[in-house]
Amino acid sequence: MSARRRRRTRRPAVPYDPERATDLWSRAVDLRAEWLAHALRSGPADRAAAEHAIAGLYALLDRPPPEFVWVGSPAAAVSRAPHAPPVDFAGPLPLENRLATLAHALRERLDHRIGAGAGSGSGLWLVPGPDPLDALRAGQPPRSVLGAGVSGVLRRVVKDLVAGTVRAELDRRLGLVWYGQHDVDRVAHYDAHRRLAGVRFDAADGEQLELWATLARSCGWWWPRDEVCVVAERPAAVHTEPAPGGLPHEVLLHNADGPALRFPDGWAVYCWHGVRVPAWVIEAPTVELIAAERNVEVRRCAIERLGWSDFVDNAGLRLVGRAADPGNPGSELLLYDLPYQHWGAPSRLLLAVNGSAERDGTRRRYGLRVPDWFDDPVDAAGWSYGLTGAQYARLRRRT
Repeated sequence: MSARRRRRTRRPAVPYDPERATDLWSRAVDLRAEWLAHALRSGPADRAAAEHAIAGLYALLDRPPPEFVWVGSPAAAVSRAPHAPPVDFAGPLPLENRLATLAHALRERLDHRIGAGAGSGSGLWLVPGPDPLDALRAGQPPRSVLGAGVSGVLRRVVKDLVAGTVRAELDRRLGLVWYGQHDVDRVAHYDAHRRLAGVRFDAADGEQLELWATLARSCGWWWPRDEVCVVAERPAAVHTEPAPGGLPHEVLLHNADGPALRFPDGWAVYCWHGVRVPAWVIEAPTVELIAAERNVEVRRCAIERLGWSDFVDNAGLRLVGRAADPGNPGSELLLYDLPYQHWGAPSRLLLAVNGSAERDGTRRRYGLRVPDWFDDPVDAAGWSYGLTGAQYARLRRRT
């Protein structure tokens, strides 16, 4: 057999002992919870620890510690951080670009140590299946299980949802920025391999990883520049709820009574079940504001915040038809005219009751826009499931 053929031959999967697999996954869940707690932590930053870590990264680039400017939110930092000049590739790179290169090189070396291979994304997108224990017992490599079950979850919750929501709220050019506590997915990935899988990193790489880990435990977003580093405080308050159907620790930003994220200087981000919304949706939703809103997701959230029944009553919608819901015994389907032309194509509103109970045992009422040619609520309900009204009427129970 040729050397090339030998290299391509895959080793057979080696199943984990059930007890060993259970122990590994239990510790992985604990580690994920530990880093998620850092990501969602509110309250004052540990300024001394953060400044020491940033100074350590500057030293790796042969630069003295910068002047530190602390601000109360990422919004305040955007106006204070010096704008990065255009990169002149013929001359020396700005410090922030050199720092990005330093971080990328570290990830490549650490990936090599854990066997992920350069450019693999640290295993973040490897999905072992719905049950990590079954995956381990079937011989799935711990690398992929840890990648999907630890850093993959943290990336979805923290980097994509929380940090992504903050970025969208800023709605302006940020320049090169590091996310501090919202960078936990990368740090936790390598920490999991070091603490759970027994991977040993080179001393220098381990020390640099600890600098990034300290920042994830100590502060909010930060903007490093040649002479100055602007660092944002952590939020003063963070409100979340469990993500429906998600894994343990998968959460959504949500607060029905105020900002989901509130920073020490008063800057805030409002969210309704994970959807970023204007403040009025949470603080003071009205039929008039809902009627004027053109964004369909914001409009839906505002109606849910107000309550579908209150919206229908206060908006004076005309009832077209009502019928017992054959897919949800004991509930009723209500069909209304929608007079708002700027909401898109002419349509009607079908008001129904969710077939599945909420966590508190109640069943949520919700509304669906349906084409305006429906006069029968049962036909409209069937259309929403891709069925005719007659087919929908034969359902035992929908979900």
